[in-house]
Amino acid sequence: MRILLVNKFYYDRGGDCIVTMNLENLLKSHGHEVAIFSMIYPENLFSEWNVYWPSNMSNYDALVRPFGSKKVRKGFIQLLDDFRPDVVHLHNIHTQLSPIIAKIAHERGIRVVWTLHDTKLVCPCYTCMRDGHWCEDCMTDKTAVIKHRCMPGGIIGSTIGYLEAKKWTKEKLQDYTDLFLPPSQFMMDTVVRGGYDPKKFRVLCNFIDEDKVKNPSFKKKNYFIYLGRVNEVKGIRTLCKAAADFDYKLIVIGDGELLPDLQNQYRGITNIEFKGQMEWNDFRPIIEGAKFMVLPSEWSENNPLTVIESQSLGTPVLGARIGGISELIEEGVNGMTFESGNVEDLKEKIDTMWHASYDYQTIAENAVKRYSSEAYYEQLMKYYRGEE
Repeated sequence: MRILLVNKFYYDRGGDCIVTMNLENLLKSHGHEVAIFSMIYPENLFSEWNVYWPSNMSNYDALVRPFGSKKVRKGFIQLLDDFRPDVVHLHNIHTQLSPIIAKIAHERGIRVVWTLHDTKLVCPCYTCMRDGHWCEDCMTDKTAVIKHRCMPGGIIGSTIGYLEAKKWTKEKLQDYTDLFLPPSQFMMDTVVRGGYDPKKFRVLCNFIDEDKVKNPSFKKKNYFIYLGRVNEVKGIRTLCKAAADFDYKLIVIGDGELLPDLQNQYRGITNIEFKGQMEWNDFRPIIEGAKFMVLPSEWSENNPLTVIESQSLGTPVLGARIGGISELIEEGVNGMTFESGNVEDLKEKIDTMWHASYDYQTIAENAVKRYSSEAYYEQLMKYYRGEE
């Protein structure tokens, strides 16, 4: 088959990008022809397909791209003409590329599937979060994004978010898309509550690149870890507050806007170490050696790769009970959960997991089986062929 993958960034920026690039490699390994449509961006990996991509957004583009700009349409149509895909597989496309991609492909009779990495289909600001709390106001009243100033850029950004939501309605997006593929039941349930037809959805959990997690070591050391973006919604501030009350060592791997502030705040706390951004080969041994990994999110994660990767290396996970995180954790078997944002509950569970015994090898074996790329591939092919 000829498959066109679409994601607005093409580098290791976040889960959507990693999933897209891993899928590209998986499809190629099975002999498929794969093209990429993205946006020109300084950090992007090289791609032979980037001659079709629109430029990085200017201030003017930020006003027009969400609605389907000429730059995007021209490049995408040319790529369709030259590559002639059997399937267009969308990932994260709003704003920089926009659902004009789905519309053009649909009008040409090309099968369109769409992996949902966030709640953008029902929430203009992507997250269904407002002032640190879950919010579904826009599911029934799109003007809520303006009333609450949910988007970056205040009233201007929120007005664009409102107009974007009015442009790309659920009726249009369902018409353009043959099948939505949320990686978690939580994501499907959320979007269906927003008025989408459940018949258009199939839950398909993210997969692991087995080569990345081969032959793990199960020799645990005296530390636990956080792996991910260092920002408010990830709950890292709550985690550091809890960890500071223990002698247990916490290693924080990742970068983000909170990193300088937290480094300064905990400068004298010897049991919290901030590693910053690291490459996989450098931080994989740290994951393997950790007693457990903590994902303290305070926003509704979808199907976090950090949980999947940690479990596949035999490291149990302490995760916040929010979003799709708890779908990946079996209490007492491959980790535990705690109430999101609750420092005292988090401290209690950290102490419990520090002293708990786990079958690390079984955790790894079960995770690799559960998140198998081959199982994912077989199911995806059925969806590509319309055998849902």
